[in-house]
Formats: sequence, structure tokens, C-alpha cells
Amino acid sequence: MEFIGDRLLKRRNFLLGASFLTGLAVISQWQPVMARGRFSDYPFKLGVASGDPLPDSVVLWTRLAPAPLNGGGMPSVNVPVRWQIARDEKMRQVVQRGTVLATPQLGHAVHVDVQGLEPNSWYWYQFTVGSEVSPIGRTRTAPALDSSIQQLNFAFASCQDWQNGLYTAYKHMAKEDLDLVVHLGDYIYEYGPRNGAPRQHNSPEIITLADYRNRYALYKSDVNLQAAHANFPWVVTWDDHEVDNNYANLTPEDNQSPTAFEQRRANAYQAYYEHMPLRLSSLPTQSSMLLYRRLTFGNLAEFNVLDTRQYRTDQPCYDGLKPLCDEALDPQATMTGAAQEDWLLQGLEKSQARWNVIAQQTILAQFDFNPNPGIQLFNVDQWDGYVAARKRLLNFLEQRKPSNPVVITGDIHSSWVHDLKADFNNPLSATVGTEFVGTSISSDFPANFIAPVQAALSSNPHTKFFDGAYRGYVRCKLTKDNWQTDYRVVSSILDQNATISTLASFVVENGQPGAQKA
Repeated sequence: MEFIGDRLLKRRNFLLGASFLTGLAVISQWQPVMARGRFSDYPFKLGVASGDPLPDSVVLWTRLAPAPLNGGGMPSVNVPVRWQIARDEKMRQVVQRGTVLATPQLGHAVHVDVQGLEPNSWYWYQFTVGSEVSPIGRTRTAPALDSSIQQLNFAFASCQDWQNGLYTAYKHMAKEDLDLVVHLGDYIYEYGPRNGAPRQHNSPEIITLADYRNRYALYKSDVNLQAAHANFPWVVTWDDHEVDNNYANLTPEDNQSPTAFEQRRANAYQAYYEHMPLRLSSLPTQSSMLLYRRLTFGNLAEFNVLDTRQYRTDQPCYDGLKPLCDEALDPQATMTGAAQEDWLLQGLEKSQARWNVIAQQTILAQFDFNPNPGIQLFNVDQWDGYVAARKRLLNFLEQRKPSNPVVITGDIHSSWVHDLKADFNNPLSATVGTEFVGTSISSDFPANFIAPVQAALSSNPHTKFFDGAYRGYVRCKLTKDNWQTDYRVVSSILDQNATISTLASFVVENGQPGAQKA
């Protein structure tokens, strides 16, 4: 079924695509085209990726960058890039092929929205430019919208601070039996170099478009991250560090002027688009970018992918960990903006899926961080700082009862499981959904904060699990009867040969909100 919001988004996407392609055609008339594919070095150093699978299409991505940490190392010309997609990993059963222009305006990144594919099918793809050939990637289309599927396997991850450790978790993720990877933000970090870090950033704090491009290139140079991208389609959204720590809409963390920060956000958004397997509908317009969207996997699962940074009001109470001030209770305070909130609720209302997934950034559940009786302490960068907005969502879940709502969350570099309550201050109130919070790939949770959180668990009975010691990702297996979540953690983020294990597993049964230990 289609509702007004979907039609408006489709109309906007068509207009964006038409205007961009017209502009590209105009640019191509005067901009020289590389006649021969000769490069200073191998141009596919950043690997390949795919994303946003639909039943009949998927986005293929690469970026030409023979000198990735120095602006890419490409001449300021358009470059024809050939692509092909096949049914087999040896690329012998090619089903489609074509050519796309890599332009300097987009950092010589290419996004190919391949149409006319078979649903629920694995494909392999590859790019060629001149005599240079990319690695082969693997991707998968979504099942047909009205199809009945028995199982969906996916993983979700977030928070991969380059300087804090290695991406060993991705090495193990690449070997999992998955249909999909969901990345919940903090794909890069914007900070400058840190003394004594295991790995170093390649510049001071990033501000310009060139800065952001070089930082993405650094992160994407990691072979384990490349392997995870090459093995599965990804669905991505951002958090704060893709721009600036704890930014809210056009409010920066630091004392940048509004004009300067708006330009910085525009730079960050363009670099994000350039480096992610996103459709043309997400092409930024100056400092704005449409990222929230919905993906459906047969009748089993529907993913509502949120953007809780671009439209949110400023953090209340001057940010941080503190008692709630009046601003945190303000009905006008918002995480998503009114349009995205309406879009989310309408989508949940219309969904025919067994499992309704809300993929977003910061913890939705209430959590009082003070282990001692008395003054409550809340992290107001999370939904605890936006009480009325959260209440509207939870009231909707309680009253309209969409099938099996499950929230997946990143941001906080630690693992949590929450029952979502109609009233968190009343443990006997209805459980209206489940939240799984995944730990980071490499970013730290402060070691001296683990014991206080553990001590506070007794004051937060809806919190069923917490761990702050381990890094990794979350693996989920969905069937019609239940959802199983496995917290997969590595033994070390400083050892490329670190092992992987399952720290804890939880199950949600169909029709029974809330998680139980498996």
C-alpha cells in the first residue's frame, strides 16, 4: 500500500534525479572525459560496496582513488566506468552491464542503481576502468513485497573510531551467513590525531570537503571493513561524528558561526553520500540530505531507517548527564522533526510485516544513570532529553499495536537490552516493544563508567542486559515465530587475530513484546 508521504518522497526523488542527471549532462558537455584509463596507481583502493536492496534493484558503489589520502589522486575530468552484475562469483553469467561517469564533482564516486533484477537473489558485481578491474562484490536483492519468507539474517554495527583500535569485528562479520548489514552511524570520527592511539587520524579535525573525503578514504582503506562491504548489501544511516560530535540540526558542539557550521555540514553530507551505497534520492542539496527511508523484506520484516541528527532540536539542559530540566519535557522538542515523525507513524500503521524494525541512533528507553536514591541522572543526548517525542512514539505503539516493534540502536559503545514500557516510571505498565542496543566496532566505553551503570540496573528494571567491556556487532535471525539476537564480541580490538564469541543471546517471541534470555 502507498500513502501520501510515500508519494511525496517518490515525487521528490524523481525531480531530484531528473535535475541531477540534466545537470550532469550539461557538465559533461564541457568537461573533458578521460580518453584512456591510465592512473598513477590502482584506482579501486577503496573497494566496492552495495546497498539499499529492493526486490528488483540494488545500488552498486565504488570510488576511483589511486591516491585516496591525498584527495583521491584523480585528474579533474569525467571518467567512464564500466560495471557488470552476474549470477555467479566468477562473473560468467552476466545479466546486466553498463557504463557510468565518475565525475570530479562527486569525488569520482559512482552509484549504479541496477534495475530489473530477480527478487531474493544473490548477485556478484565488478567495475572496470581502462585496463583496471575492481574486486568482485556480492549482493542480494530483497524478497518480493507480497512474498512469504521463512527467515532473514542480518547484523547491525556502529561506532568505528579508527584511532581506538582495529576492525577485527568486520573480519568475522564478513564470514557470517547474512542477508544484510545495517550500519547505525559514526562510520567516521571527525577528531584530529590522538597521542598514543593504536592508529592515527590523517589530519587535524576535519572541516572542508577535502578533509571529509580524505577521512572516509582512511577508514575505507581498512581491509576488514572492505570485506564486510563486499560480502553483503548495507543499509546505512548516520549519527553525529559524520559531522561533529553531538551536533543537533544546525547547532554545532563548538563555537562555530551558523554560516561556518552550515557549510561544514554541507561538506560532511556530500562526503557521506559520495562514500555510501545510496540512491540518487539521497543526493544532498547544499546542507540538507534525505536519509530516512523504508525497506521491506517480504512479509517478514520492514525497516524504518531514521535520521535523528539532521532535524532534532538542540539538546536540553546544556547537554550531558544530568537531571531533566523543563526543556527536556517540552512538547516541541524533537528528535526526528515533525515530517519524519509522521512518516514513521504512518508507515508503522500501514505495515503488513511480522517484524517492524526501527533502526536509529541513540537509546530510546529511559535510563537513570544514578545508582543512588535521590536525584535522577539522564543522558539528554539520548531520547531521555526528548521525553514528549518518545512518549508520542510509545503511546502509538501501545494504542495502535503494530506487529512486533523492535528498535535497534548504536551510539553508546556498549550492549543493552530494554523492554520498552508505556510508562518507564511504572514497572507494571505495558511492555510495548523491545530495544537492542549494539556495542561499537572499536570505540571505547569508559571503563570507570561500567560499575556505576551496573549498580544502576536495579533502579531500571526494564533493562534486561548491559555490558560495557566488549566490542563487536549484533547478529539477528528473524523467523515468523521469533527474533533471536546474538551479541557477537571480539577478544581484543588490538589484535588482528582476535577471536569472536557470543557474549549473550536474547529471543523475542511473536506477539510477546520484550526480550528473554535464549
